[in-house]
Amino acid sequence: MGEQTVKLLNECSKGCKMGIDSIEQVRKFITEDAELEKVIGHYDEKYKRLDEETVQQLRKCGEPEKEPPIMAEAFSWMTTEMKLMVKGNRREVAKLMIDGCSMGIKSISEALNSNTEAEEPAKSIAKKLVKALEDFMKDMKPFL
Repeated sequence: MGEQTVKLLNECSKGCKMGIDSIEQVRKFITEDAELEKVIGHYDEKYKRLDEETVQQLRKCGEPEKEPPIMAEAFSWMTTEMKLMVKGNRREVAKLMIDGCSMGIKSISEALNSNTEAEEPAKSIAKKLVKALEDFMKDMKPFL
């Protein structure tokens, strides 16, 4: 598999992992909200399945699984913790999830458009991830 395929798969893996990490982080703030927990849990599972699919494709390329950059993770963690400690309600959780989805959509769409020579399995994963992010945004809107 070519360089563009690997680049696209790495971007998808990073996006999935950041989504999974963000969901894990907000869960402690929504323990009393079964409705929100159900929606968030659904997308957590979706991201985990997509990440596993991505990792399998990377292995086929002979590439190791990579973690998101530590500084990006640290900044995301601090921002989320600060916002939720001040306003740990469903509205704030929904805002944070929507912001994360928006960033993910931009990042994955840019990678998809920049790596036009990537192989079809990688493109398919990227498209599924963008769709999942768009759906998650839509499903978070009622919580605003």
